[in-house]
Amino acid sequence: MKYQAPAWLPGGHAQTIWPAFFARSSEAPALQFRRERWLTPDADFIDVDWLDPVAPANQASAAQTPAQSSQKPPLLVLFHGLEGSSQSHSSQAFASVARARGWALALPHFRGCSGELNLAPRAYHSGDFEEIGWILARCKSSYGGPMIAAGVSLGGNALLRWAEESGAAAAATVQAVCAICSPVDLAAAGHAIGRGFNRLVYTRMFLRSMVPKALHKLAQHPGLFDGERLRTAKNLYEFDNLFTAPLHGFRSTEDYWQRASAKPHLRDIRIPALVLNAANDPFVPAHCLPTAADAGPHVTLWQPAQGGHVGFPQGRPPGHLFAMPEQVCQWLAQSLP
Repeated sequence: MKYQAPAWLPGGHAQTIWPAFFARSSEAPALQFRRERWLTPDADFIDVDWLDPVAPANQASAAQTPAQSSQKPPLLVLFHGLEGSSQSHSSQAFASVARARGWALALPHFRGCSGELNLAPRAYHSGDFEEIGWILARCKSSYGGPMIAAGVSLGGNALLRWAEESGAAAAATVQAVCAICSPVDLAAAGHAIGRGFNRLVYTRMFLRSMVPKALHKLAQHPGLFDGERLRTAKNLYEFDNLFTAPLHGFRSTEDYWQRASAKPHLRDIRIPALVLNAANDPFVPAHCLPTAADAGPHVTLWQPAQGGHVGFPQGRPPGHLFAMPEQVCQWLAQSLP
């Protein structure tokens, strides 16, 4: 990946925090999502936001053959990160780039992330590859055209886990996948976000959202976990030990982080896969990033020196966030028919 952070925004923390709050990430109000609610196999629901394709300006008036005019444009399925949504800065940036390319976009919300608490005694987690597989299969069935997928942070790790578990069968669903700033070594990332500045800023931000939602889940299902202990959770390790791990079939945080991490299984991927991580990501330490020896022949690693966590700002203040999605989409487009 070719990326150089602007001189006015130095360092991984600045390149993480500024883009999330101030940089230009969409062409709003032009982006208008169409929401569908899907019932899950376990009698729960997820909400999927769709952006219907619009012909790019440079193609709208171009002459097309009958075959070209009847072929559906590609569908990009984008999985958001921890506590994200279709309104996240990265979601908006990818949606804008997909729209400019004339692609359709589907953004499935993980359970409880669409603005309404889900019903089942569960939420979502970094290794939720079965949920990813069900969503992708339904997208493929309902859309019917060529499909590619990308995941941001937690969503990217879960997407890679699906590709790893699916092996060669993944090619029947998507042409290629990409994981962006994903904690493919969950233990290393989990410990990093629980220390120093990360704990003071990012951990508090996540827990401020996650703890109340977990307590509402407890109100739905009394006795599901120890609410008093959860109220005192100081980091994601403690939260995962009390909530995420037991609700999703893991023995402990350690068991969850080990079994859900994508890094140990990257060699099992049998479709084109891009794993993009900035070396100065505060959430994902550079020392834990996969190497070529970890990756295998189907995996491409992009590890630019700068970018922060799902930041990659570009341009003059306040900056924009299109540089990274444009390069990712260009890479994904190489695998399209």
